[in-house]
Amino acid sequence: MASITVSTPARGSRFKMLAQRLEVRMLALALIIGLCLSLLSPYFLTQSNIFNMLDQSVVIGIVAVGMTFVILTGGIDLSVGSVAGLTGIILGLSLQQMPIVPAIAVAVLAGGGIGLVSGLLINVFGLAAFVVTLGMMAIGRSLAYILSGQTAISNIPDAMQNIVYTNILGIPSNVLFLIVLYIVAWAYLTYTKGGRTIYAVGSNKEAARAAGLNTLFYSVLPYVLSGALSAVAVTFSISQLLSADPLMGNSMELDAIAAVVIGGASLYGGRGSMIGTLIGVFIMVMIRNGLNLMGVSPFWQGSAIGTIIIVALLVERLVSSRASR
Repeated sequence: MASITVSTPARGSRFKMLAQRLEVRMLALALIIGLCLSLLSPYFLTQSNIFNMLDQSVVIGIVAVGMTFVILTGGIDLSVGSVAGLTGIILGLSLQQMPIVPAIAVAVLAGGGIGLVSGLLINVFGLAAFVVTLGMMAIGRSLAYILSGQTAISNIPDAMQNIVYTNILGIPSNVLFLIVLYIVAWAYLTYTKGGRTIYAVGSNKEAARAAGLNTLFYSVLPYVLSGALSAVAVTFSISQLLSADPLMGNSMELDAIAAVVIGGASLYGGRGSMIGTLIGVFIMVMIRNGLNLMGVSPFWQGSAIGTIIIVALLVERLVSSRASR
């Protein structure tokens, strides 16, 4: 009687499959960058600096969540920095008239409303996302200056600091919010019909429409989330500084897009993950923090970060091409 053998994947094959996952390669890159920076600066791995990096990750990390949703659909949102500045001014003005929670709600609704307008212009009227959000970027920054009277709003209630400096189980509340936000966003994209529809829209919008999916709703939703989360992010900034400045959020869109792309998302849509984006955020923050610790001039930091981003993407493209053969 012949024996029946059941073949199982070899350990080497399983390791190769794991290594081919983009998130694993990005995590390895983050660890390598962290190791290099720890060798270059003795202060990098100190407890205070680690908490400082986590704190620095919150604002850009929140914005990157909304940007991930937008890029997954094949879109782009260049207005997030200006929306953050404008909604920050709206929040500062609202705090003069109403309690903290309603004021924050007004700012978040304003951010979501701006995203809704952008999403409708892009997906109903067929305008280019780059052009629409670039226009919204200009409008948002202009309105921020007009509403603020070209000056910062500094009389923010001290109670706003509780949003950032309250510890829950030893974890700062803003860091805990970031963790929960990523878990919720990851679960939505992974396990819900809406999440799968967003991926489908980015992969092939016409095919998704032919399959009976609500492509319009799930093409507009990411822009609404992007605008609303920009307002949430600037709320944490205002809570720390107790000041709302019309310049808040300047260049935030570049950092958010870079973090999402470094995390493995495709600018053509349909590919990316929240885990990858979170790793991308940490890579961006580590690089900036390390350059500051090493005393690199701010004028050179942009060049250094830009070079590292391009090299990282080039290496990833080469590795991905080899792995797909």
